Order: sequence, then C-alpha cells, then structure tokens
Amino acid sequence: MDRERTASRSGTPRRGSLGTRAPVIGVIGPIGSGKSTVSARLAERGAVVVDADQLTRQLMTPSAGLTEEIIARFGVEFRLPDGSLDRAALGRLVFSDVDRLAELESIVHPVVEELERATILAADSRGPVAIVVEAIKLVEAGHAGWCDEVWLVVCAPDTQLARLVGRGMPETDARQRIAAQAASLPLWHAAATRVIETDGTLDEVRAAVDVALDRVISGRTG
Repeated sequence: MDRERTASRSGTPRRGSLGTRAPVIGVIGPIGSGKSTVSARLAERGAVVVDADQLTRQLMTPSAGLTEEIIARFGVEFRLPDGSLDRAALGRLVFSDVDRLAELESIVHPVVEELERATILAADSRGPVAIVVEAIKLVEAGHAGWCDEVWLVVCAPDTQLARLVGRGMPETDARQRIAAQAASLPLWHAAATRVIETDGTLDEVRAAVDVALDRVISGRTG
C-alpha cells in the first residue's frame, strides 16, 4: 500500500538538491521492513539503485583505509582472519551502545557520503527513469534534501521480526536491532513524503511501488 504524506502535496514536484535530471527517490525504513523488495521493483522499472550499505562494504575491504581506521578505534578483535572487518560483531557492540554507534558513524558517514554522491551523479549520466538511494541513515546524515521524494518502508513489528529470524539472524540480535532503530521512526515519518507498507503479498507491494513511481515520473504528487 502506498500512502502519500501531506508533506509532499505542494502543488509542484519537489526537486532534489543534487540537480539531477532523473528524480531521486530516497528509500528508508527499519531493518527487515522490505526496503530491498521496494528497491528491486524500482530497478525492474528502470531505476538505478544506489545502496549505501553496499557502498560501505566496498569501502571496508581488507587493508582499506576505512577498515583500518575503524579497527584502530574499536580494537583488533573486530578484524577477521582475512583482514576484513567483523561487521556482525561490531554491530552487536554499537547497537547496544548509542555512544559507540555515534562514534562509528562519525568515521563512516563522511567517507560513504562522498562515494554516494559520486555514484548518484554517475548514474544520472546514464539517463535512468529514476535514481533510488537506499540508505537507512539517509535522514540523519542530512541527505533527504538530495531527494525528490523520501519513501518510508514499513511493516508490522511481528512481520519485521519474522523476516530477520527467517534470514538466519538470532532472535536476540534481531530484537536488539529493532529496538535500536525504534527511536529513529518519528524522524523518518516526519521526513517521508510517502509510506510504502509491505505487510501484503509481493504482488500488492509491487503494485503500490508502481503507482508511486508513476506519480513521481509524471510529476504528480496527488
């Protein structure tokens, strides 16, 4: 289901600050909410998807500068035998300590932001129907202004938990991640121009995404 927010009803299309020719759609939402499903449908419709988490992984290869900086700050116990960062262990630490999470984000976000911006502009040069930025910290990082629209992807808490456990995440870790992100929900709702609900069937979710994308492409907000 696609629920449009009052914030988007300005009479004219909102334009992102990067000056792209293609509309930029920010996709946000808690872990397990269905962001990847929404982004995948947008990609099928001709959008280019810029996944901030994938970009972060690219920057955290063994011996990469970002990897070494994080290990220097958090400790060698977070280095895997192949030299890469133990993201799972680091996640367990920072999602239980807001100060360490903020410390990690202060290291990671500036580097990822530079690559993310360059990736968006490179994608725009290829003339896609839209550019999708999937980033859980899009709003907190101040990047909502890059976007023509911000779509908040949500589902019921029980659905969210079941999805995470179904992926193989221990239930304790899943509940910890969900709880850690709960404080961000009011901020995300305030920034969102559309809410995409993913509790329905896959066909229903895809149909909702199609309707929302068609409105973005046509420049309509209603």
